[in-house]
Amino acid sequence: MRAHDSLPALNQYLDPRWRDVLPSSVDLLEKLENKIDFSACVPGKEVIFKAFDCDPKKVSVVIFGQDPYPNEEHAMGLAFSVRKDVKKIPQSLRNIYTEMLSDIGSAPINGDLSFLSDQGVMLLNRGLTLDLKSKKVEPLWYQFTEEVAQVLGKLGAVGIFWGNQAQELAKYFPEKKRIISVHPSPLSAYKGFFGSKPFSAVNEILSSENKRMINWTKQ
Repeated sequence: MRAHDSLPALNQYLDPRWRDVLPSSVDLLEKLENKIDFSACVPGKEVIFKAFDCDPKKVSVVIFGQDPYPNEEHAMGLAFSVRKDVKKIPQSLRNIYTEMLSDIGSAPINGDLSFLSDQGVMLLNRGLTLDLKSKKVEPLWYQFTEEVAQVLGKLGAVGIFWGNQAQELAKYFPEKKRIISVHPSPLSAYKGFFGSKPFSAVNEILSSENKRMINWTKQ
């Protein structure tokens, strides 16, 4: 049973543009509201849907991760991203930057990836909250993000799928718009993430469709 929560209902934090294209989200978010103790989870309730602060029709790329970072300092509502003032960048993100340097020759100057959202890149975890005690994700989130994947696949977004949980969603995207590899965590990055060149691959796909390419580093 979740603790008393004085904040607005979970569905009130979801951008109305997404509620319109996710018709079953109201019922699903109501169930999540009743199952989750938001005072014991990361990220904070007010930023759970930070990745959804956009028009779904303008998402050109979606990067699917797995779970939020397991602490309050790092989890901020965007997959793999941390706040600009975080000095110790998580290893998964450092590995992403290592691959960026190898792939396109540069990387961002801090861990904040929110500038990618402004270019139509959605940074989405499979699970949107993580219980700090159990280190587990409420399984209903997987149903929610599966529906998001179906919508984005139909809208023509390019999908990047890092890790096993993310790869479960690849089937909703055309094969030519799937970029798949292991997760960039230190446990798996050397098993196929390094050398996968996902950033240049995305821009090649976008260029072939006469769409705006992504500035991955904003430097």
